[in-house]
Amino acid sequence: MNFDDTPQEAAFRAEARAWIQANAPKEFEAELSQPTVGRIKLKNRDILEESKKWQKKKAAAGWACLHWPKEFGGRGATPIERVIWQQEEGFYGKLEGVFLIGQGMCGPTMMAFGSDADKKKYLPPLASGEHVWCQLFSEPSAGSDVAGLRTRAEKKGDDWIINGQKVWTTGAHFSDYGIVITRTDPTQPKHKGLTMFWLDMKSPGVVVKPIKQANGQSEFNEVYFTDVKIPDSQRLGKVGDGWNVSLTTLMNERMSIGARQSTGFPELFAFCNDLMLEDGPAIDDKNVRSKLAGWAVKASGLKYTSYRSISALSRGERPGPENSIGKLVAGTMLQDIAMFAMDLQGASGALTDADSPSVAGQFQSILLRSPSDRIAGGTDEILRNIIAERVLGLPGDIRVDKDVPFNAIPTKGR
Repeated sequence: MNFDDTPQEAAFRAEARAWIQANAPKEFEAELSQPTVGRIKLKNRDILEESKKWQKKKAAAGWACLHWPKEFGGRGATPIERVIWQQEEGFYGKLEGVFLIGQGMCGPTMMAFGSDADKKKYLPPLASGEHVWCQLFSEPSAGSDVAGLRTRAEKKGDDWIINGQKVWTTGAHFSDYGIVITRTDPTQPKHKGLTMFWLDMKSPGVVVKPIKQANGQSEFNEVYFTDVKIPDSQRLGKVGDGWNVSLTTLMNERMSIGARQSTGFPELFAFCNDLMLEDGPAIDDKNVRSKLAGWAVKASGLKYTSYRSISALSRGERPGPENSIGKLVAGTMLQDIAMFAMDLQGASGALTDADSPSVAGQFQSILLRSPSDRIAGGTDEILRNIIAERVLGLPGDIRVDKDVPFNAIPTKGR
């Protein structure tokens, strides 16, 4: 396979490189160029504000959401042009993190099921970073099994009244809009009777409560809905067809997470190059090199698997179940790498203070965060089932509640 640029690709790369060189927020270069895993922070600036500034500048010059149609704020670029842009943008691409869910998951769902008027009104501000969107799926009793959700929407005239709770909603505390899946007919089996909507996160009756995480951050939230009224015009897809609509979101979610999720390998490689063990540099130790080689192969496989998915999108295909592979591999890899790095640190592996020596608690923070990466977007077990059944064609699990009306499924205490 030849990975050299064609003349057209080389010209595109030169154009992108020149624009980035002239416009990138170089005042943040030192911070952004440091290895990071998870949502980044800027010491003296608000990361959300600076991310919006960079996104707005890109959008004005035609570099935002490259693969989106031009009428929605994109560039109509090819998959390989999108890859080239990501390569050239480099660490400045970390500023896109706050838009990942909106641009990678909510936007494609709106494009597929929103009205023409809504697409023209809401997608360009999403592409330009003016608005941030979140995805309201998981609930206390419905995590990876999204179809078990209990948030209900009841029709009242031309409006819907939503009551219930969502949880683990990333970015809900700074989001302007969100897409929400609800149960509109509990007499249907759990994968039926669901309906998807979009809503303003400042709507009366919406309450967002951040969740304090083990690593000290608060990226996730609880979201409560109490008699939230939204018009039927904000429905995405047909009434009762919410599960089919959600598949567009979920497949894009797993592709986005799998393609962009940190593995921790660059951080570990840099660490091993600098670390001195009792018998010499860690990078010279054959056992360390063996571990690094294995993870290098996995990291490379993840990168080119994501390129394959991007190519499928360019053909107009909906992201498929094979995107579960990227998230599954990246999530477990991140956790394994963090544990290995802490073992190499020895006694200093107990330090978590960012101002302390030995990579400033970097891998300790990664380890505390990594369990969430193995849950968000589908647990490891759910993803293995998807890969087994929908990619490999193996017999499916027995699902005794598949054709049972949702309100007839036994629950605790009944």
